[in-house]
Amino acid sequence: MALNLRQKQTSLIIRMLHLNQSPNSSGISSQSTNESEEVYKILIMDSFCRSILSPLIRVNDLRKHGITLFFSIDKERQQIPDVPAIYFVRPTPDNVERIAADAARSLYDSFHLNFSSSLPRSLLERLASRAVETDSVARISKLFDQYMEFISLEDTLFSLAQPQTYLQINDPAAGDREIEEIIEKIVNGLFGVLATLGIVPVIRCARGGPAEMVAAALDNRLRDHLLSKQNLFTEGGGMASAFQRPVLCLFDRNFELAVGIQHDWSYCPLVHDVLGLKLNRVTLPGERAAVKSYELDDSDPFWVSNSWSPFPKVAEEIEIQLSKYKQDVDDVNRRTGGKDGIEFDGTDLIGNTKHLMNAVNSLPELTERKKMIDKHTNIATVLLGHIKERSLDGYYDCENDMLTKGSVDRNMLLGFLKGKGTKEDKLRLAIIYLLSFEAPPSTELEQIEAALRESEVDMYAFQYVKRIKSLNTSLAASSSSASRSNIVDWAEKLYGQSISAVTAGVKNLLSAGRQLALTRTVEALMEGKPNPEVDSYLLFDPRAPRSGSGAQFKGPFREAIVFMIGGGNYVEYRSLMELAQRSQPAKHVIYGTTEILNGVEFIQQLADLGQKMGLGGGGNNPPK
Repeated sequence: MALNLRQKQTSLIIRMLHLNQSPNSSGISSQSTNESEEVYKILIMDSFCRSILSPLIRVNDLRKHGITLFFSIDKERQQIPDVPAIYFVRPTPDNVERIAADAARSLYDSFHLNFSSSLPRSLLERLASRAVETDSVARISKLFDQYMEFISLEDTLFSLAQPQTYLQINDPAAGDREIEEIIEKIVNGLFGVLATLGIVPVIRCARGGPAEMVAAALDNRLRDHLLSKQNLFTEGGGMASAFQRPVLCLFDRNFELAVGIQHDWSYCPLVHDVLGLKLNRVTLPGERAAVKSYELDDSDPFWVSNSWSPFPKVAEEIEIQLSKYKQDVDDVNRRTGGKDGIEFDGTDLIGNTKHLMNAVNSLPELTERKKMIDKHTNIATVLLGHIKERSLDGYYDCENDMLTKGSVDRNMLLGFLKGKGTKEDKLRLAIIYLLSFEAPPSTELEQIEAALRESEVDMYAFQYVKRIKSLNTSLAASSSSASRSNIVDWAEKLYGQSISAVTAGVKNLLSAGRQLALTRTVEALMEGKPNPEVDSYLLFDPRAPRSGSGAQFKGPFREAIVFMIGGGNYVEYRSLMELAQRSQPAKHVIYGTTEILNGVEFIQQLADLGQKMGLGGGGNNPPK
């Protein structure tokens, strides 16, 4: 079974838009005598749920599903009688109060309430009591827990859209209560993903840190749910189905820091990093303060074909597509007499009509192709401007050499730190240097820090990575002679950090080779063979007895869900998709994360942590 999260979530959204009935029975295409007219509805959302819909259903498509108007729940709205309203919101106290107030004012004929995750009993009771007080119970038609607190960006890519998770988990001031709340939010999101897919996976993670905390909490949540009568999971239990179940591999961002910081040269990561791709949409500055906004998703064949190509290859492909388009336009003109009329014979009415009809039929396709070419020409032009202005190709080459070859041209490195590029570019390059070498020469390190200060680069993020790397080295050295609890006690005294931040091993903090450590580990977990890299990984099986008696199923797995706690990125996503494609037989991998971050967004969280720890900035201004 191929897991297609985007397709399943879209189906659930469409069902919700049809008042939680299948479209054929909700009035849109009903042929029954009882309901032959289309049901027109109003959609009310909060900002988060609007983000869920945004990559799945375009505004123009809402009308196809009977949605005539849509509003934000926190905006003032006028009464619209005789029309049902669909609410799609998060289960928060504010949203529940607004719904109760809307019902009390009789804004709409009926209220169909859909919460993005399970509505807590306390809020359900609050809603019920408010409805009774205002005599509006009859207006509340249905209430559904949709378990969709995640955003599907592609068939195999999702985000929980939980901002600054890395910062929150690693905050030295974070107490047990705060950490538990963050873990619970992540578990809620992952539970929704699994419920949407209808599967109960085998869970694997490294010992210690946020990944183990999430794994244990998710295991408990799934076990408790499987005991309930109303079960959301469609696949059966027992050994017969064990071989069809996927593996859920949980990781913490500290597992491999460099990939969240490095520059990349492929089209999609470049658009994300440089132009701020969000929810499959990129916005470019235009002339006279105008802006251009473009969707980049599976409806764009050029994007599908070229999103992982190196940027120079993309530029070539745009030229090829433009040339082909011009040839096809010239061919249409020639056949219809638009240019020289050589093939246009006034006596051959049937032949001429055929040419004209073919030309007319080809116009929509040609128009769409031209729009697509113009879109990517505009995007590539803006990208090229940034590349030249900031020497992004040079940054990529320099970082790539350090990460893959373990070598660096010191003069070139210092040249970038003092030359072209934004302050963030220089900071990212310096941190990649720090992560690429286990013990960089102290004189070289001093030169790099001096160059950063000379360029007025804020040093908080650099000092934070330097400190966490030093700590991990110390932890690795001490692990053979002290118990884990003693190490953690020592680390907390030395470092003032929460436990979750100090349990990552140093060998995974440093990238080794072009294949990412994440991809190597996922491949080993899917193969299920004895492997020193993953033999120590914990296994949770929510369908197995709690006693742990009996053999545990460790693979092989044909399908995997890989989840990164603390922020993921398109470089990691591409690496996992390449793993799935090159495997024989082909594997199926879904990649998810608490949020999708580009390098600048991630180093800002590192800088905030450095500042919270009082490590000293050293520059005039922090990165913006």
